Amino acid sequence: MFARSLGSAVLLLLAGSLHAAEAQVAVAANFAEPVKAIAAVLEKTTGHTLKITVGATGRLYAQIRNGAPFDVLLSADTKAPAQLETDGLAQPGSRVTYATGKLVLWSADAAKVDAQGAVLKGSGFRKLALANPKTAPYGAAAIEVIDQLGLSASLAPKLVQGESIGQTYNFAFTGNAEIAFVAMSQVLEGGRLKGGSMWVVPQNLYTPIRQDAVLLKKGADNAAAQALMTLLQSPNIKTLIRSYGYDI
Repeated sequence: MFARSLGSAVLLLLAGSLHAAEAQVAVAANFAEPVKAIAAVLEKTTGHTLKITVGATGRLYAQIRNGAPFDVLLSADTKAPAQLETDGLAQPGSRVTYATGKLVLWSADAAKVDAQGAVLKGSGFRKLALANPKTAPYGAAAIEVIDQLGLSASLAPKLVQGESIGQTYNFAFTGNAEIAFVAMSQVLEGGRLKGGSMWVVPQNLYTPIRQDAVLLKKGADNAAAQALMTLLQSPNIKTLIRSYGYDI
């Protein structure tokens, strides 16, 4: 009897695994940590898995245009997904906003960044890191902030660029730059600052960083890709995304 029951359980597991799919997902660097948590939920609830590639939105868009085999794009802006629809590379009507990002000025030094961002006007740092504004929306937002504060000329000699917001964070984390404009999601854990010091940049200083996801043509018949797009809109996942400092 036990052997028969065990055999039935194994058959059920095998049947489930046969229906499980894997989706290749291109993810903007600011969302690298949240998407790992989302992938875990997806696998636990559906059996589907994600193969995740992280990078700057502009670079991911270029890779998709050049034939990269992604099923879904989680962008850091609205422009790239909209353009992919225009290009005929995305499923019409599949685009959704999954988060609105927040920009912060951050340092690994707990005493470096004040709550008003006045450090930007002083001489207490040599290097300020930001993501490449041509390929990374958070980098473009950082440039907007600098311009709005009237600090373009004074900060220009101190600027260093990362290829993505991920590399930008690493510049500050390793001390190669004392301060950096990064995504709030990179410095929070469980809704609290993991370490260092930060200034939450007022959102009136930059264009809202609305982040869209889109199902690509290659993923149209991929069950894992479709399940991911559905999961992004679920209440529990929206709560998870908020815990990383995003607005929904």
